[in-house]
Amino acid sequence: MVITGGQGTLGQAIAAVFQEAGWKVLAPGKIELDVRQSGTVDAWFNRLERLDLLINNAGLRRDAPLLKLESGDWDQVMSVNLRGAFLCSRAAVRLMARQKHGHIVGIGSHTARRGVAGQTAYGAAKAGLAALGQSLAAEFGPDNIRVNTVLPGWMPTAFNADLPAAAHEAARQQHLLGRFNTPLHTARFLLFLHQQLPHTSGQTFALDSRL
Repeated sequence: MVITGGQGTLGQAIAAVFQEAGWKVLAPGKIELDVRQSGTVDAWFNRLERLDLLINNAGLRRDAPLLKLESGDWDQVMSVNLRGAFLCSRAAVRLMARQKHGHIVGIGSHTARRGVAGQTAYGAAKAGLAALGQSLAAEFGPDNIRVNTVLPGWMPTAFNADLPAAAHEAARQQHLLGRFNTPLHTARFLLFLHQQLPHTSGQTFALDSRL
């Protein structure tokens, strides 16, 4: 299996859970695999002989009010979160179609379902990721390739560590259970989704307790 953005908190948790379950895991970080570059992505995936599972986990935030959002920041967010998922999925499908077997999972965001002020670029990219997943599920279902999207929810990771404590607390209060999901529980769900739900594709799963 391949996990993009594999050196982040969530990527490492996913890798650990799958390795414990006996999987061979490749979890490249942005230096090893720049998901924004078509040639780099194709060359990296072309060296693989087989691929059963791709998790599009590479992500980037550039939060700002719309009138202060630089076009370059917009482009960066789209390039990593959406273009990167497209490039990696395309490369993965080439392998999976030959095998007549495979699974692609996109790591989405609650922001794609309910807009958040100041996250115009991130929310748009993650909404695009969900749509990408459903389109790929429809296109490659006949090749026995599954595609799903998972929304882990707000988690205490390095990805949002730069946000003030007030933002974390405001997010927690939106959760019906009053607590956040964790990278470990997300990783366990991904293993369950892949191994125990072999007939499930084209779906979006939210893992926290926000409505």
